[in-house]
Amino acid sequence: MDFNKTFYLSKEARAPKWHLIDAEGKILGRLATEIAEILRGKNKAYYTPHTDAGDYVVVINAKKVKMTGEKETDKIYLSYSGWMGGQKERTPRQLLEKRPTEILQHAVKGMLPKNRLSGQVIKKLKIYAGSEHPHMGQI
Repeated sequence: MDFNKTFYLSKEARAPKWHLIDAEGKILGRLATEIAEILRGKNKAYYTPHTDAGDYVVVINAKKVKMTGEKETDKIYLSYSGWMGGQKERTPRQLLEKRPTEILQHAVKGMLPKNRLSGQVIKKLKIYAGSEHPHMGQI
């Protein structure tokens, strides 16, 4: 390897791995930053910002993730359907009951860069509410 040239990772040289993360008892924000780093490939020596160099991440027990302080009751997630009266407000506690994977997905997506690559990167994140997942062969 010549150290006077800039290294760019090609698609052919990319060899993604699979990571299994258990979210039980972990703090939401810290877990989301850890996942975002793995998805982008920032934990590797050959990280290239404009190339997808990251790995796949499987998160289990997403419904057992913790939030610090009073965020579980005070924080509000807004969604708007586009129709009149279509704005919905939900607290994290309500979301954990209905769709426990959505909180972690939202947190990780917010920590990824807002560019064309982020859509490709977020597809490599697989989140499951319980401890069962269909990706046993990859890990």
